[in-house]
Amino acid sequence: MSTSLSPTPSEAFELLLAGNRRFTAGAPEHPNQDAARRTETAPAQRPFAVLFGCSDSRLAAEIIFDRGLGDLFVVRTAGHVAGAEVLGSIEYAVSVLDCPLVVVLGHDTCGAVAATRAAVADGVSATGYVRDVIERVTPSVLAARAAGLTEEDDIIAEHIRHTVDLLLDRSRVLADQVAAGSVAVVGLSYRLADGSARVVTTRGIPHEVPA
Repeated sequence: MSTSLSPTPSEAFELLLAGNRRFTAGAPEHPNQDAARRTETAPAQRPFAVLFGCSDSRLAAEIIFDRGLGDLFVVRTAGHVAGAEVLGSIEYAVSVLDCPLVVVLGHDTCGAVAATRAAVADGVSATGYVRDVIERVTPSVLAARAAGLTEEDDIIAEHIRHTVDLLLDRSRVLADQVAAGSVAVVGLSYRLADGSARVVTTRGIPHEVPA
């Protein structure tokens, strides 16, 4: 299916997951990465998904989801922490570029989450602006602790869910579009070793989340 056909949120999600399946199988197609696509997208962009992920160098969105030029609107911060600039970027993508899908992408062995867990445990945080990142991850770590979660994967998943909730709580633009059925927000957890993206939570789209 061509991404120029304005896919529905469900169709956009399947495009993304299909690309990840190709990547994990070692059979990427590298779509939309040629000169023709470069020319096609020069006048305007019509990405089918916003990818809000961690800045980790191992999470190159177009690679792990086997996509190309003009397919993904990518926003990345350490620990996928969301401030005003992130919210504004996502709102631009859904309200101006008509992206039908917003993805929050976390991953295992996340340094921001590990640093936050250490800060919560020993009461000593980082200095400089790294402290701001830790402070924004702290509510997720505290929520995981309150729920009795101790495994890394569970804590990472809690942080992904918290980020999805935060986006919808703070952005009326995004929440309204999800309520109208024109946009979906999903949370994925990426496994560095095998390259797979596991569904953690979905909003505005029917999808079974693994237990």
